[in-house]
Amino acid sequence: MSTPSSEVLDINEIFFSIQGESTRMGLPCIFVRLSLCNLRCSWCDTKYSFAHGTQMSFDRIFQQVRSHPCRLVMITGGEPLLQEPVFSFMHRLCDAGYEVLLETSGSIDISHVDPRVHRIVDVKCPGSGMHDRCRPQDFTLLTKQDEVKFVIRDRADYEYARQCIRSNALHERCTVLMSPVFEEMSNLDLAGWILEDGLPVRYQLQLHKYIWDPQARGV
Repeated sequence: MSTPSSEVLDINEIFFSIQGESTRMGLPCIFVRLSLCNLRCSWCDTKYSFAHGTQMSFDRIFQQVRSHPCRLVMITGGEPLLQEPVFSFMHRLCDAGYEVLLETSGSIDISHVDPRVHRIVDVKCPGSGMHDRCRPQDFTLLTKQDEVKFVIRDRADYEYARQCIRSNALHERCTVLMSPVFEEMSNLDLAGWILEDGLPVRYQLQLHKYIWDPQARGV
């Protein structure tokens, strides 16, 4: 019997590694990376996820997830919310007792995501070339268990992020993360700007790129 299309996802890769970002940074985590993306950020480090990957049933994905000694799962991409079945897949993961993180670009409605999922919304700054695709109406949906992330390329990006945080009171809604574009933005400069403004954000680096080769996949 064939698997219904409602229980199939286009998967780029599944791997077990150390969470390199978010408030779970440093924890062992199972990554389920979905294929395809509707954005083309200038600094993207996962362009290999743009193309179609492997069609996998929920059962087959779960088999791989269960093979790892971990209860933390990150759903990422590409842009995972492009694939409609991902909503029911995340629901199923939560029902199975997993702690589920979702990384999404902020360009697709997040209101249908299972409320047990920790949503991490990557708000695009001008340096990405995709800032006009942001859905500010989704900011009102964020809760204390969610996070927003700003990837900063230069001073203009920082000022854009600062204004977005303040005008939408994002720090009152959820955890706000800010990180430099790897090897493009000065770590010291960004830290200095945050301290100068007393900005209520959590500074983060992409930890996995300091543990492994920055170009390595599956980490």
